[in-house]
Amino acid sequence: MSGADVKCGPHLKSIDELTGYPLFPEGTKSSAARFNTREIWKKYHDKKDAYGVSYKLCLFSGIKNLDSGIGVYAGSHDSYRTFSDLMDKVIEDYHKHKPDDKHVSDMDASKLKCPPLPPDEAKMIVSTRIRVGRNLEGYPLAPGVTKEQREEIMGKVVQACNTFKGDLKGTFYPLEGMDEKVQKQLIADHFLFKEGDRFLEACGCNREWPSGRGIFHNAKKTFLVWVNEEDQLRIISMQQGADIGAVFERLSRAANHIESVAKFCHDEHLGYITSCPTNLGTALRASVHIKLPKLSARKDEFQAIADKYYVQIRGIHGEHSESAGGVYDISNKRRLGRSEVQLVQDMYNGVKAMITREKEL
Repeated sequence: MSGADVKCGPHLKSIDELTGYPLFPEGTKSSAARFNTREIWKKYHDKKDAYGVSYKLCLFSGIKNLDSGIGVYAGSHDSYRTFSDLMDKVIEDYHKHKPDDKHVSDMDASKLKCPPLPPDEAKMIVSTRIRVGRNLEGYPLAPGVTKEQREEIMGKVVQACNTFKGDLKGTFYPLEGMDEKVQKQLIADHFLFKEGDRFLEACGCNREWPSGRGIFHNAKKTFLVWVNEEDQLRIISMQQGADIGAVFERLSRAANHIESVAKFCHDEHLGYITSCPTNLGTALRASVHIKLPKLSARKDEFQAIADKYYVQIRGIHGEHSESAGGVYDISNKRRLGRSEVQLVQDMYNGVKAMITREKEL
């Protein structure tokens, strides 16, 4: 095997410096550190997937950023097959989804059992937001996509968005050459996405920024599509208040319409294909911002309800943030091996149980 071991860390500038087995400092917890054994490295270190994305690039974010949780990004749908000895371990460890397990997708909003909450319960919920990540079939994922392919993808998505009717009808704004006034408005609406962080930078997601990126939103600002952020599409439905059913129905309708114009990348083992293995399956995050001042004061009980219903508790500014005014972000925990309908149901059931307990207290 060529070259001496290479010490991992932020000093590495490019994959060309990975001339030997990447040696992680003791105590590195990422999936990249735990599962890239010498045997797997020996098998794959000089290999590329069907789109020409190298094994080294798939691992580089975790090699450079020692505080990564996963540290592995797929360069294409084929990365999951070509580098399966590593990918299968990462997926099973995170999702408990075994190599021969199947994933069934279901975006049929009519199957959701979420009757409207009575007014005294509904008022506890500030806002509802459900999003899915999607990538188009026939293209590599963000780490492996070329500038031309990115623009082609954007063209297909814009074509789909231009045919929206009724409440979904709206406008597409490319990031490149964006008017300052539009930019300020999109920032004020919290719609504008920024260049990816150092984790995405390391796996090549930020190349040629902001070329080939853009945002679509409808007139009511309850529905938006991010194009070519981490995944090629992030489809988002949201509104003030507690109507989880309406938010999911809008999302399903929009996603199905886009797919009728531009086919999504999907298989029966992994569901919808995403670059980060944690999002595989549904790539769905259904969340509410909810006021639970009494329940949240009882940390253990709050967490026990969350665990029972497979939901996670975050502060309102995302992971590891604090709550403000007793308001928390509650979202589904699972992604793969269960359908979109089941995951939104998880979130609804968990929120309902938390509201019931808050009222008792």
